[in-house]
Amino acid sequence: MKPIKVFFDRAGNTLNVWFDDPEKEYTSEETSEEVVLVKDKDGKLIGFEVLNYLAADEAKNVTVLPIESAVVS
Repeated sequence: MKPIKVFFDRAGNTLNVWFDDPEKEYTSEETSEEVVLVKDKDGKLIGFEVLNYLAADEAKNVTVLPIESAVVS
């Protein structure tokens, strides 16, 4: 299993989540909810980007993202 990668771009105020290698990005599709779906050349979803992730004043001061994870069965 590949690790999920999470990146916050403070300048662009975007949150990027990758399920696969970002180098495999081939196409993207913006949804109506300011989310961009990223796909590989076979059309498989490999990640997504959340636009305007934080309020502008919050984005300036972010140093660590609070991330919660769990495995549910």
